[in-house]
Amino acid sequence: DSDPAPSPAVSVNTPTTQAPEPDSTNTPTDAADKVSPAGAGAKLTVTDIRTGVHEGFDRVVYELDGEGTPGWRVGYVAEAVQDGSGNDVTVAGDAVLQVLIDGSAYPFDSGVEPYAGPDPVLAAPGGSVVEVTGSGVFEGVTQSFIGVSESGTPFAVYSLSDPERVVIDVAR
Repeated sequence: DSDPAPSPAVSVNTPTTQAPEPDSTNTPTDAADKVSPAGAGAKLTVTDIRTGVHEGFDRVVYELDGEGTPGWRVGYVAEAVQDGSGNDVTVAGDAVLQVLIDGSAYPFDSGVEPYAGPDPVLAAPGGSVVEVTGSGVFEGVTQSFIGVSESGTPFAVYSLSDPERVVIDVAR
């Protein structure tokens, strides 16, 4: 399967505006790992993490600030383990999606104020997404985990700009 390409018409002008619904090429249809390479020289810091409920899917948004375009690697993992330390991370839900955002930078390298919480970010009860936890940076990669209510739930990943965001839609 090829990764969905974001539509150039998909953008949001202000952080308070809800992101538009994905077109049919971004609808969650499978649970396979999703990968997109980062642009060269990206130095991005996560500034916000939020969740939302939409008809047919739950959305997780990682808002970023800094320079460049994010890449990502998103997929189900058997256990949530913190890169670098090897420590287990507690994540609510029956399954865990690991989110790795490539092109990340420590705040002192990006000059951007990082996301300060809450951690975890709780999703609306009764959906596919239970919570989002962690947003640590290790060796140029931001690592985070999404607790999902059921293993193998289809998901889609894409990016939006103005501001830069990595968006994960998890089927309901």
